[in-house]
Amino acid sequence: MSSLTPFSRGLLDDFFRDVNPGYFIKPLHGDPLPAQFKVDVKETPTEFIMDAEIPGSSKETIHINIDGNVVTIGAHINQVDSESKDEKVLRTERYYGAVSRSFQLASDIDEQKSRARYENGVLTLNLAKKQKQTGQRLSVE
Repeated sequence: MSSLTPFSRGLLDDFFRDVNPGYFIKPLHGDPLPAQFKVDVKETPTEFIMDAEIPGSSKETIHINIDGNVVTIGAHINQVDSESKDEKVLRTERYYGAVSRSFQLASDIDEQKSRARYENGVLTLNLAKKQKQTGQRLSVE
């Protein structure tokens, strides 16, 4: 087994960017779309609360799917380039594409009582837990 460190282009890019950041300017769309967005999940006795950071998206492009206890959040993020006559864009760190994450929660979700709100790049889901049906007593004839 070799003890050599594998070659990483990202490591060299970081090194040269730190040494002389003005010389190595990447063209437009230099950074890739993030593979995942950050999510916080909290639980109360009656609901799950999820906060997902999805900057660069609009509420019309966010899709939430609930299937039992599995919640899937998907969003489209769009890059809009603009140029004027007097300026030339050398680098932009915005991107476009689709991102998605799924979570399996401890209990089923009641879609009718759940709510979603998107404000300032943060999607907040209040996912109501389905009330478990208790067994009904049968009368003996």
